[in-house]
Amino acid sequence: MKTPSKVAVIDIGKTNAKVVVLDVEKGVEVARSQVSNLVLKTAPYPHYDTDMLWSFFVHSLKSFARDPGYEAISITAHGASAALLDERGNLALPVLDYEFEFPRGLVEAYTAIRPPFFETLSPLLPAGLNLGAQIHFQKSTLPREFARVRTILMYPQYWAFRLSGVLASEVTSLGCHTDLWLPEKKSYSKLVDRLGIRSLMAPIFSAFDELGPLKKSIAENLGLTRSIPVFCGIHDSNASLLPHLMSMAPPFTVVSSGTWTVNFAIGGDVQHLDPRRDSLANVDAYGNAVASSRFMGGREFQHLEKELGQFDQAAAFETLPNVIKKQVMLLPSVIAGCGPFPEKVGRWLNSDPSRKPERWCAACLYLALMTESCLDLIGAKGQILVEGPFASNWIYLTALASFTGREVASLADASTGTSFGAALLANAQPAIADRTIFRPGEIEGLQPYRTAWKHAAE
Repeated sequence: MKTPSKVAVIDIGKTNAKVVVLDVEKGVEVARSQVSNLVLKTAPYPHYDTDMLWSFFVHSLKSFARDPGYEAISITAHGASAALLDERGNLALPVLDYEFEFPRGLVEAYTAIRPPFFETLSPLLPAGLNLGAQIHFQKSTLPREFARVRTILMYPQYWAFRLSGVLASEVTSLGCHTDLWLPEKKSYSKLVDRLGIRSLMAPIFSAFDELGPLKKSIAENLGLTRSIPVFCGIHDSNASLLPHLMSMAPPFTVVSSGTWTVNFAIGGDVQHLDPRRDSLANVDAYGNAVASSRFMGGREFQHLEKELGQFDQAAAFETLPNVIKKQVMLLPSVIAGCGPFPEKVGRWLNSDPSRKPERWCAACLYLALMTESCLDLIGAKGQILVEGPFASNWIYLTALASFTGREVASLADASTGTSFGAALLANAQPAIADRTIFRPGEIEGLQPYRTAWKHAAE
């Protein structure tokens, strides 16, 4: 197909959902609308407000149809979510919130049937972060409702189905710590048959596939007179990775920051991953296993800023020598149960609660040290590309370069991220990204600080 000049992207993060229109030729965003991604705390379990999201998507697509306009629609969404459809294509059960904690008995029963890590490269994670655990919970506790399920869709493809009417699965979401996929063999795991859902899984398409045109009824409602192709869609962190896969040679590292800080080591080590420390294999848009690690960095920093407030970075940077000298430290983990130190409970060392700028500065160093720990787990090499909110944090970027001894490229002002990566599915090429480079430099006392932090963290 002809490359569209503008692509509308439905981009669903855990915290917010948005519709973005991107000019793919110039590599710039030309329109955006955003809404909070609410979780409804009603029966039968906490779930996403898909009705609200659909109304928001339709309203946004309609408002952008004329100005700035778009010629294609793509979708990206967070992982660990699936839509269970009945024979009419409606939800047989609500889309479960992956932060919901299952009863202990069900956790033990699921643990007994899930495949070993060396097959799936998917670690056992808390709550519903393993999608297989969600399906096991739904099937075990709501058998009557589950009996109505005829199709299981990954979350990006659920929205693609609502737009196009085409049922599809896709490997970046199937391979995102679901326990359902074998990244190296590129096939379903034994769990699919143990859960009895093989016949329910939608056909597998490439993320780059055009599923079909926008449904006629929807197009008319949006005021569109031309045919608009809908693309299959992609897992959000893999959307962030895609522009770099298309434009760089390995080895290199991508740090994609958001609610989760997800790290990809292109050319990294998938053979020696540690499932106890949230390292795993993701599957990229081309179907290949990628050594990955993560921690809930954005959520952690959000919690810290609620406590500490926000500070001018230049002013906070002036406190860095005092923070290093006094070894004011935040130890892992602010949010326990995930990341490289899942069993640890966060605490402050050598810290005066009244000195909030120092604590804020130490929190930035904490994020850099957590990232470095994650990169060590996956054998990351080469230049480190940082995108998302952390790409604007000077202290984080400066410290990460010093801690790792590697060049760090900030993509804060570049055409990267989940929305842009999803837009590339529509036969587009990545624009050359603007980068601000942070090189390793000896900040006095920073290496002893790192050594002390690692000793205390371990």
